[in-house]
Amino acid sequence: MEKELFLENSYQTSCKTFIKEINENKVILDQTVFYPTGGGQPFDTGVIKQGDHEVEVVKVKREQGEIVHYVQNAKKLTLGEATAHINWDRRYRFMRYHTLLHVIAGHLYNKFGALATSNEIYEDNRARIDIKFEEEIPEGYLTVMEKEIQDIIEENHSISTRSLSREEVEKIPGSIKTVINLLPPSIQTIRLVAISELDEQACGGTHVQSTKEIGAFSINKIKNKGPHTKRIEITITD
Repeated sequence: MEKELFLENSYQTSCKTFIKEINENKVILDQTVFYPTGGGQPFDTGVIKQGDHEVEVVKVKREQGEIVHYVQNAKKLTLGEATAHINWDRRYRFMRYHTLLHVIAGHLYNKFGALATSNEIYEDNRARIDIKFEEEIPEGYLTVMEKEIQDIIEENHSISTRSLSREEVEKIPGSIKTVINLLPPSIQTIRLVAISELDEQACGGTHVQSTKEIGAFSINKIKNKGPHTKRIEITITD
C-alpha cells in the first residue's frame, strides 16, 4: 500500500513520489498527498508532474486497498519518479469543515449524550451532520446552539492525532467505543483525532490545527430525519 502522507500532515501540499502503476486513466503512486473520498469528506484535486508533463487529477478513490488517482491525459505519464500537488484551497476548505463537524458532534455529545450517525461535506460550500438524541432537546435550544458552538471555536482549542491499537481504543469510554464497534474487525490500528478536552473520535480525515481556523459559520437549517434524529446543515461564512 502507498504511504498516506495526508494522515501525517494535513498541511502538506506536495510530495515526491513514484508512479508504480498506470491503467488507462488510473494512476497508483507509492506515496501520496491526495485524500481519497471517505468519511464524508470529498477527494482532493490537483496535478501530477513528471518532467515537462503535467496531468490533472480529477478524482481520487480507494479501490481494493489502493488509492487510485483518476487523471486526464494519462498517456503523458510513465512509470517512475514524479511529484504530486494538491489544490490547497479546496483541501483547506474541507479541513475547516471536517473540524467543524467534530466540534458540533463533540459539543452535542457532551451536552446531551447525542451521537453523530453520519456526516457529509459538499463541494458547494456547505456540510451536514445527522445527530441522534437519546432525550428530548429543551425547547428553544436549537436557536442558541449556533452561538454556543461559535464560542467554542473562538476558544481556540488545539487539534491533535494519535494512533492506538483497537484493543486500547475499545477501553476508552464514551462515543469512541460506539464508533469503533462499527469498524470492520480487520482494522486493528485506529487513528484518533482530539479537539483538546472537547472531543476525541476515530477519524481518517484531514483537520486544521486549532478551532479558530474554522472561522465563522452559520446553521442553514435543521430537519427531522427519523425518531430523535436531527440533520443540521451548516455553512462556513468567511
